[in-house]
Amino acid sequence: MNATSSPADTERQQAVGVVAGLMEKARAAQAIYAGFDQGRVDEVVTAVAWTLLEPVTNRRLSEQAVADTGLGRVEDKIIKNHRKTLGLLRDLKRARSVGVIAEYPEKGLVEIARPVGVVGAVVPSTNPVATPYNKTLNALKGGNAVILAPSPKGDAVAEQVVALMRGALRQVGAPEDLVQKLPTPVSKAMTHEMMKQVDLVVVTGSQNNVRAAYTCGTPAIGVGAGNVPSIVDETADLGAAADRITASKTFDNATSCSSENSLIIFSEVYDAMLEALQARGARLLTREEKERLRSAMWPDGRLSPRVTAKSSDEILDLAGIDRQGRSVSIILVEEERPDPHSKFSDEKLSPVLTVFRAAGFEDACDLVRAVLDIKGKGHSVSVHSSNDERILELGLRLPVCRVIVNQAHCFATGGSFDNGLPFSLSMGCGTWGGNNISDNMNYRHYLNTTRIARTIQPDEPALDEIFGEYWRKYHVDPGLSHG
Repeated sequence: MNATSSPADTERQQAVGVVAGLMEKARAAQAIYAGFDQGRVDEVVTAVAWTLLEPVTNRRLSEQAVADTGLGRVEDKIIKNHRKTLGLLRDLKRARSVGVIAEYPEKGLVEIARPVGVVGAVVPSTNPVATPYNKTLNALKGGNAVILAPSPKGDAVAEQVVALMRGALRQVGAPEDLVQKLPTPVSKAMTHEMMKQVDLVVVTGSQNNVRAAYTCGTPAIGVGAGNVPSIVDETADLGAAADRITASKTFDNATSCSSENSLIIFSEVYDAMLEALQARGARLLTREEKERLRSAMWPDGRLSPRVTAKSSDEILDLAGIDRQGRSVSIILVEEERPDPHSKFSDEKLSPVLTVFRAAGFEDACDLVRAVLDIKGKGHSVSVHSSNDERILELGLRLPVCRVIVNQAHCFATGGSFDNGLPFSLSMGCGTWGGNNISDNMNYRHYLNTTRIARTIQPDEPALDEIFGEYWRKYHVDPGLSHG
């Protein structure tokens, strides 16, 4: 280090060199991979995916993920890894991503899929196995190389993941350097430098990382924050709704950004819905207990890592709240209106669910908007209802990219075998959430598309076809006779 350079400058300079070395290997591997046809690409994807779907490995990685990060539950991560990866494989198997992928003779167009090159994938500690696999498989489907930037907590399990993937690539005769990760210890400087040198950044996790990606100078796809509100109206099947909400909110101790954080219940069924949830192990806190929980969850104004992705029992014990001799599924706290100062209207990353009473449909929509104004705008809303007109109105009026109808929200939002959304662990939130995509991140976002355009029969409209209705309605003289 010279006399004028700071430790931060030295760290940045070292990061530049390290990432450049990874990029050199990635580009060499991707240049070879670009010659693979669709069949060989699909074989690569299948081989890499099996390294997670193989049951013994899935369990081992899930156990390591929970041990390393302290987040979530092993059995739920096993299910998540299996279902999300199997669903993604279903989507990828049915898609073309090499060479000609579509032809439109009536338009004279041919579409050709082209790789983006080297993808830099930033992944969160909440899903240190499922998300790296999801992003890597999408990248490989598009003929790309990928460099993973795990969170520090997820770094050790990411080492195992990358070793497994590289072994699968070697097995099928593909270049191992198609998949790499930043070296240990992963630093912010290294992650930010990777963002600058790759061809595309895809980032899931903290909004700080998303903002860094958007300002790094490289094309970037980021996703927004979750803070899902869920509506239960008077037409809902309350038992089914309670089953779905309980399953969703308790899964993996609510690590998912798609877990419900607020429950908005119509007055007519408010008490009955709370009773249905309590019959499934939920615990409704008193005012005094609620304040003790608040102090435990946000001791210094920020969400404590001691409650993040922990079970309800662990959280209640931490807060010194008597569990009354039983295990609790969900912790329920009542609020009158969303309030950014109370914290209970924010994303809680735990099985804590804030409950609001709605006077009717308009009031429910107002409550949802108020929640989303605090956090989560653009992500999604859940609704339990049999009123199709109301469901459509939610899609027409609320600032969300997804309306999840009568489903367990955390399972449904990222694609499910019984809905049509693409399987993904990264949810675009549109301009509402500060994102440039509004759908579930999928393989199409990892492709460039070249279009061949040939001449067709001219399709030029007459002026009257375009302007005629306007001219006549507003008595406009087009002046055509004066030309």
